[in-house]
Amino acid sequence: MDIEILRERARIIRKTRSFFDLRGYLELDTPLLAPDLIPETSLEVFETAYIPPRQSKGAAEKRWLIPSPEIWMKKLIAAHRTDMYQICKCFRNTESRGSLHNPEFTMLEYYTMDAGYEDSLLITEDLFRHLLPAAPSGEAPGAVETQPGPLSPPFMRITMEEAFLRWAGFSLHETAAAGAGALEAEGRRLGLDPPPGLDTATLYDLIFIHAIEPALPRDRPVAILDYPAFVPCLAKKKAGSRTVERWELYLRGIELANCYSEETDPHEVRRYFETESAVKEKTGRVRHKVDADYWKVFSPRRDGAFPRCSGVAMGVDRLIMALTGKSFIDSILPFTV
Repeated sequence: MDIEILRERARIIRKTRSFFDLRGYLELDTPLLAPDLIPETSLEVFETAYIPPRQSKGAAEKRWLIPSPEIWMKKLIAAHRTDMYQICKCFRNTESRGSLHNPEFTMLEYYTMDAGYEDSLLITEDLFRHLLPAAPSGEAPGAVETQPGPLSPPFMRITMEEAFLRWAGFSLHETAAAGAGALEAEGRRLGLDPPPGLDTATLYDLIFIHAIEPALPRDRPVAILDYPAFVPCLAKKKAGSRTVERWELYLRGIELANCYSEETDPHEVRRYFETESAVKEKTGRVRHKVDADYWKVFSPRRDGAFPRCSGVAMGVDRLIMALTGKSFIDSILPFTV
């Protein structure tokens, strides 16, 4: 590992902290081990156990390494209703090792109160301005401006529907409404040859990965907004729409960050947990405990309801790759595991 890359890595993380500290966000340090997790069928986790001392008669207790600090942070949002952020290690299992993946990685997660997903996009652009190098503007003595380049804001904004129309050649909303068979036919037209029997969400994901992601512009950051509501997640649904208030940010074709206007309705959270838990129980390779009462975190209390807020989860290692011009994740990590 190049010592200069390690110094740059440390500098980027320090500047990231300074950005949120200057804005009054509370920095958190929550556990990496959890007795239960949010059920997410799109990922797998690592299982471990707490083994009591020899003299104890207690049985070993299962624990799981967090795939993100979300489960802890939302409990603190419910209790304190304040802007907060965290930079921590996270863990995801069964993903192929390669230029973009490591089973252990660094995550930046930040939540802003009384904000929606569009507010979070503006904050994320400000974060990039803070992290990018500055150059003399020539307009006034001592004045500086963010140096223009392929990472400079403003980000390109495009909805998922617009992306499908532009790069896959069909309307996602209209085709999905016609059923999985219509999406399967579009996949075959695109030369993807999907196996028969896939559901709508899986077909959408297949087409997105193979037809949309490779076509995304690489000369500037791209934010894809308004994801289809048939993809399960804890984002708030747009009123009268078939979409949810969600965006993902891509740099040079690489997914960097995921953002929601957070779902605050306890009944919707409960429904998500029940639905995803049932699927996870059937299809998950690593089963984990789910807190059936987690939805109560969002229930109104004497001091008020769970606040309107928006959260962003960003891969720090991929951010450092982009800012240092590297193409492989192991080139910016002290060690890979």
